[in-house]
Amino acid sequence: MHYGWIVVGLTFFTILIAAGIRSITGVLIIPLEQEFEWSRSAISFAFAINLTIYGFSGPFIAAGLERIGIRKTMVYSMILLVIGMIASLFMTHIWHLNLIWGIMIGVASGVFLTVLSATVANNWFEKRKGIVVGILMAATAAGQMIFLPLLSNLTEAFSWRTGIYVFIVLGILMIPIIAIWMRDKPAERGLLPYGAAASQASPIIANKKNPIKEAFEVLWIGVRTVPFWLLSISFFICGLSTAGLIGTHFIAACGLYGISEVYAAGLFAFMGVFNIIGTMIAGWLSDRFDNRWLLFWFYSLRGLSLIILPFALDLRSYPMLVAFSVFYGLDWIATVPPTIRLASEYFGKERGAIIYGWVFAAHQVGSGVAAFLGGYFYEVFNGYSITFISAGALCIVATFFVLKFKKKQVVIENGIGI
Repeated sequence: MHYGWIVVGLTFFTILIAAGIRSITGVLIIPLEQEFEWSRSAISFAFAINLTIYGFSGPFIAAGLERIGIRKTMVYSMILLVIGMIASLFMTHIWHLNLIWGIMIGVASGVFLTVLSATVANNWFEKRKGIVVGILMAATAAGQMIFLPLLSNLTEAFSWRTGIYVFIVLGILMIPIIAIWMRDKPAERGLLPYGAAASQASPIIANKKNPIKEAFEVLWIGVRTVPFWLLSISFFICGLSTAGLIGTHFIAACGLYGISEVYAAGLFAFMGVFNIIGTMIAGWLSDRFDNRWLLFWFYSLRGLSLIILPFALDLRSYPMLVAFSVFYGLDWIATVPPTIRLASEYFGKERGAIIYGWVFAAHQVGSGVAAFLGGYFYEVFNGYSITFISAGALCIVATFFVLKFKKKQVVIENGIGI
């Protein structure tokens, strides 16, 4: 077996744990309201900081992964996640929540949930990149599927702190595993990337570029091209309609209609099951079909499901909610493999991961906007219906942006896309 698949396995499990930590936010809102008497909008603001920071860290992480190396970056980030988990056990003020969950965990989770998948796929695979990205992005869904029901039950039976202990232990266990078995590039094992011919071999060359400078240089290239803005705007809407909205507020919205937190977490986990399936299928499709049309259908179907959700909640129709979980779950992260593929096709293998990092920053701005406005509109309108329907309508708008892509690949000459 090619060692690249071992690297994929290690990356999968670290992303799974980071995604599990991110999924805690959906369970924390109500317990933190009750214990500290913080407002829902104040709690949502901290989680909005988290989503925005880990999004904007993406391009710098992409450059840093080339400079520092995948293994060291993953180890340092897992250590920071563990420190953040430990610190959160002792928080007593809202600014503690902003600092720990907004900044510390935001930066650390950004390593695993932004550009790591694209970097691993680019470094280790010449063929099967789409399916590799699909597998790694499915780890995000698997994290919520595995951990969220457990966290909900632990929170209901004991305390929200009990779930934190679970991740402290898992994080500590993963640190030596990453340090021992993770590798940066195939050449370190005397291998070529999976599917590469001998003529495509390249020596290990230390990247001595300043990662901050490199990230901004690639951004300057990107902002002068239409494809960059089309990707960024559509991915802004993607983030607004997924992690920021459903990931943060779905369980709380179910509680508003008398649906128990444990049952709502079960629905959320059910989404995770189909999220894994949908993401892997999307990765497979992205290797074979026009990625613009894949994104068109993914955004269209997501928009329709979000528009229907308020009616399912209002009727307390469990069959409709289960159907929503299946339908929405298949589509949640399905947009990522085609987006990464388009970024690499338009901007090349070397710049593709950093461009995707900036595009993902737009995704997380959308997530942060939805996380905050979801809580704010809840207080203003005493519900989530307007928020869900508006997000669905924006997904329909996103379909127009993705279809604006040109079919032919963009060539970069002298730093300018043509």
